[in-house]
Amino acid sequence: MVGHATVLIPLAGYNLLVDPVWSERASPLCWAGPKRVNDPGVAFPDLPPIDAVLITHNHYDHLDMATLRRLWSAHRPRFIAPLGNESLIARAIGTIKTEAADWGGTISIDDDVRVVIVPAHHWSARVLGDRRMALWCGFVIQSPAGLVYNVGDTAYGDSRIFSDIRERFGAPDVAILPIGAYEPRWFMKEQHADPDEAVRIMMACGAQQGLGVHWGTFQLTNEARLVPKEALAAALSHHDIASDRFIALEPGDVWFKIG
Repeated sequence: MVGHATVLIPLAGYNLLVDPVWSERASPLCWAGPKRVNDPGVAFPDLPPIDAVLITHNHYDHLDMATLRRLWSAHRPRFIAPLGNESLIARAIGTIKTEAADWGGTISIDDDVRVVIVPAHHWSARVLGDRRMALWCGFVIQSPAGLVYNVGDTAYGDSRIFSDIRERFGAPDVAILPIGAYEPRWFMKEQHADPDEAVRIMMACGAQQGLGVHWGTFQLTNEARLVPKEALAAALSHHDIASDRFIALEPGDVWFKIG
């Protein structure tokens, strides 16, 4: 766990980085907007060679152009995103070519490791006037080492898109799930799951392990910074699920698949 929604996934010989943000603010401005309250769990110079960068959508807490420039300069990774985001990145950083696909599209890292772009209940906007002009998504990463489902930013909806993951791909070995930025519910319910809904997403997709992200680094909404972790513990107890089956990750935390 690097911080917020940024996770480093070493898998089947590759290093995949999701929604990388090393900037101090999740904002179009370097002097205003939500400021990170903890350092990245991996310092940028300490990153291993990055093979691919996966971007779920274009909100500033997920798509950080300054970080993409640094990654391109240092690692020359592949960039993978849902449709429309390739144009945004090309306009900002002309040297980067982004591989983009629609929901259901597959981008192969090699013959055995594939990234499938899957639906999420969310939206996109970068500036005034471009709302929903670029797509948003989750990722299913298929590999000989296991099946990883990065849910992306999402509301719960009717849960069908999550049960569809299990029907199409089988139960994930691990699901990376958003647990923060959900209050007030009257406004956030249609775009961000709360911790109880995140538990239900894990149950719907059948994931063996849940890892909670999207909390504790940027103060984006009304709930206090540490409340998502507490609410997740309460939700797991309510659903009679062991606390270690769904962990709220903090910067620097590492989870290993055993066996």
